[in-house]
Amino acid sequence: MKISGFTVVRNAIRYDYPVKESILSVLPVCDEFIINVGKSDDDTLNLIKSIDSPKIKVIETEWDFSRGMSELERQTDKALELCSGDWAFYIQADEVVHERDLNRLKKTMLKYLHNEDVEGIRFRWMHFYGSFYRYRIDAGWFQKQDRIIRNNGNIRSYSEAWGFRRKNGEPINTVKLRCFIYHYGWVKKIGFKIDNAQEMGGRTEAFIEKIKPKFDFKDLDKFPVYFGTHPAVMREKVVAHFPSQKDWANIKKKYFWSPLLWFRIRYKTFIRRKKALVK
Repeated sequence: MKISGFTVVRNAIRYDYPVKESILSVLPVCDEFIINVGKSDDDTLNLIKSIDSPKIKVIETEWDFSRGMSELERQTDKALELCSGDWAFYIQADEVVHERDLNRLKKTMLKYLHNEDVEGIRFRWMHFYGSFYRYRIDAGWFQKQDRIIRNNGNIRSYSEAWGFRRKNGEPINTVKLRCFIYHYGWVKKIGFKIDNAQEMGGRTEAFIEKIKPKFDFKDLDKFPVYFGTHPAVMREKVVAHFPSQKDWANIKKKYFWSPLLWFRIRYKTFIRRKKALVK
């Protein structure tokens, strides 16, 4: 069995995306890793090239912003087309996988290697928000998505490269695991995230102004607590984020009685809130 990893990235330093950690988190289970690096205004290309691994294959591209957010799909497919593995493991620049999940993921890919009916593996999502110890589970935040797909030439990215479908637009058949994708894009510098969407041409000025108030961290106590550990590759970034360390100190005082805290259990509540937590 051969596993290809792939991703796209542009201006990762400017937008403070943990792309290096993202790649390193899944590299142990990949036999090759394709990285589509768009022409950037920062040193993203050299950051990627600093990853010392013979598995890494870099392609440099010029992105067409006149296509809006659909350009992400086009560039993602470019990287996918270069994958030569039986499975293709997609990871975005602000997503990381925990090392404790890698063995299970590899076993699952091996288990379904010759079952053509299984076209993908679906992850649960942890959308961290304002702190490395808070996450969103309210309306408007998707909680499951596909990140490993069968590399059969019949699957393409869709919906701004959030997920994958067959070329004819039909959903792919997946197996669902309780493994997490750790999504860190909203932990800090929300303005950068919004600026990135604007730059891609997928959001109007009016839309941006409308959603800005909804993405104000404000009182973090409104959001569920994450008691578990983070991927080892993220340790330095977690420790260096002062608001998270302050939040964690408060969490330990408030929930000193909780077994979730004692054993650092990687737990996510199953209760989906119907109304947004922030108004």
